[in-house]
Amino acid sequence: MAENKRQFPTEVVDLPSKGLLYSEDSPLAGGTIELKYMTAKEEDILTSRNLIQKGIVLDKLLESIIVSKKVSLDDLLLGDKNAVMIATRILGYGKDYTVQISDPSSGEKQEETFDLTSISDKEVDWDLFKSGKNEFELDLPSSKVKLMFRLLTHKEEKEIDVELKALRKFTKESGISSEITTRLKKAIVSVGGDTSIKRVNEFVDNELLSRDSFAFREYLKEITPDVDMSFTFTSDSTGEDTTMDIPLDVEFFW
Repeated sequence: MAENKRQFPTEVVDLPSKGLLYSEDSPLAGGTIELKYMTAKEEDILTSRNLIQKGIVLDKLLESIIVSKKVSLDDLLLGDKNAVMIATRILGYGKDYTVQISDPSSGEKQEETFDLTSISDKEVDWDLFKSGKNEFELDLPSSKVKLMFRLLTHKEEKEIDVELKALRKFTKESGISSEITTRLKKAIVSVGGDTSIKRVNEFVDNELLSRDSFAFREYLKEITPDVDMSFTFTSDSTGEDTTMDIPLDVEFFW
């Protein structure tokens, strides 16, 4: 399969994480990934109604264009996966991306065109990173509890989606989503030195203050290597500026 992929031109793409959070024996530790140019085969994937309905069309697309040996989409950190998605779009349809965006002031659709090659990586504090180790710590500002946590991979993101779908059966009547707590439980490695899943779940469900939860999620966002998808949207109708993110979805490839 790898040999067939190499019949097509490829590009080596830099990862926002620089590979620092992957184990030293991981092929991703070098901070790059090799992707092949999209072909008609990938367009078949993008137009598959079955894959779209199952919500896995983008996963199948990215799996198809990864050339690097022994690299699975599941292994990628979420920020690195975003970089792969952008690179795939550029290799498939070029750097210009035109999209209709809803004006938050008027609600009207406004056309915007982006040069995807101008998107840069987020600035993060690399002094917090230990090569080959995906683990960080934070003393919560209010409770002073020390948390150890990790940045999530695509595989863990899928596991969260599965858990949330299962939980919806029980939360349908209440209408309360468990998305925040489910994500926190997946990211937190230990609470006050206790690494047991029972303790992590107990802490998140019963002891984590909302102000600490917010501080943790903001810190998590701050230190996560990723591509910077933010841009300044200027309303044609009011002239007001709003900071927004470039949308990434199936339409991103058309």
